[in-house]
This record gives sequence, C-alpha cells and structure tokens, in this order.
Amino acid sequence: MTLALSQLYIGPLQHLPPPQVTTTPTADSIPARRLLDPTYLDALFDRFGAQYGHGDRRAVASLWSKWHLSTLCAHGLAANLLLERDLPLGLDELRLDQSPEGQTTGLHLNHAGRPLGDLDGLTRFATLLDGHLTPLIEALASATGASPKVFWSNAGNYFEYFASALPSHPMASPHGAEEAHRLMASRHLADGRRNPLHRPVRYVEPTTPESPSRIRRLCCIRYLIDELDYCGNCPLECRHGAKGAKATNAEPVQEARRATS
Repeated sequence: MTLALSQLYIGPLQHLPPPQVTTTPTADSIPARRLLDPTYLDALFDRFGAQYGHGDRRAVASLWSKWHLSTLCAHGLAANLLLERDLPLGLDELRLDQSPEGQTTGLHLNHAGRPLGDLDGLTRFATLLDGHLTPLIEALASATGASPKVFWSNAGNYFEYFASALPSHPMASPHGAEEAHRLMASRHLADGRRNPLHRPVRYVEPTTPESPSRIRRLCCIRYLIDELDYCGNCPLECRHGAKGAKATNAEPVQEARRATS
C-alpha cells in the first residue's frame, strides 16, 4: 500500500480496516464479479439470512447491501476526495473479504488507484457508479425482486454520510467534498442519464427530541424482517408505530462503523 493511502485511516475513517493492495489474490478472498452470479447470490443470502430466520429475501438483501455499500463508499470516497485518486473498484478488478455470515468486511485492490482524470463531480465517480454500483444493483434487484431504488437508496445513504464526514478528516481540503455534494444535487449525470444518487437524504427540524433530523429519501425495507424495527432514518410515517417506537436515530453512524470495523 502506498504511504498516502495508508494515511487515510484516521479521524472519521479510524474504524475502517485499510484495503489490501496486492496483485496476488489470497485464497480466502473472492472476486467481486461473483456478486453478479444469481446462483452465488442465492447461496449468499441463504447464509446471511440465517441470522434473521431466513426472513423476507428482499429485506435480507437490503441489509446485506448496507454492509457492502458502506465499505465500498467509505474507501472509494476517501481516496477520491482526499487524495484525488480513483481506486480500482470495478467488479472485474476488485476482490472481497467476507465474514462467515457473508457480509463484506474488506477490500483487496490490485493497485493503489490512479490520479483522477476529471475532477468534475458528475464524472469523477464513474468507476464507483458504472463499474460497481450499477451492475451490482441490477443483479441484486433481479435476484430478489426488490426495487433497484432500495439498493440505490442504501448506496446514496452511505455516499452522503461519508461525503459529509470526510471534511473533518485531517487531510481534507477546505472544499474537498463539494463535488460529491454537487453530484447528489444534480438530477442527471454528465451524459444525461438520471442520477440514481440524487438527494438520497434530507435534513429536517426534529419535531421531538427523539425524532430524526436526517431522513432517508426511501425506505430500506428492513422492517419486513419480523424481529427488526424501522431504522432511525426511515422516511415512512408509520415508523412512529409499534415497531418504529424502538428505532434508533444513530443510523448510519453505527451501521457505518459496524460495517467497516
């Protein structure tokens, strides 16, 4: 790993295990491209869903994606915004570490990233969006029947969280995260496509001390699993009901830390 990359993991990133940079794959890492295989995904969600009583497959996949996407966005945005480097996060280049339950716990990179060819917010995240998120989310939606919007909302939730957290990093420049926020503010990408990361969260004045001030644009559907509540950032009004009464407002901070520690 380059010195610059290794120095990223302090401040708001101190809970992250640094990625492994190697051209020799370890035996226990898996090619990220396997996540596009319906048979592999079926087995993965069986394994991951066991801890939730093999509940609703759509909700299981959404929860799995939170672990994966928080790890992906944290590393990708840190290198992009703090070092202006484009990590090799495409599914054809990347390898993954997984826990026994199947959640993503670490990344294996075949190099430490390349200087960004374009610093414009509508294009500088193309590897993350087009090389990983778009094909993965299409595969997840196809395998589970969940709407792609659920997974894009999960991705946007963590993209926004880390874009907002990174300005407090010791290596951050005064306006280093502006282009990430510019991307989220735009309805369309540079080529005219609809931007799936458009305004993934909103901030509101809490109506009560227990109410969330940071609310997701779309629900993550975790409530479809019987033993789980609505998340603390849920946009659904019914979160104030019986299940929602036990929801925590700590998302995504706690989830991001759990998913990357």
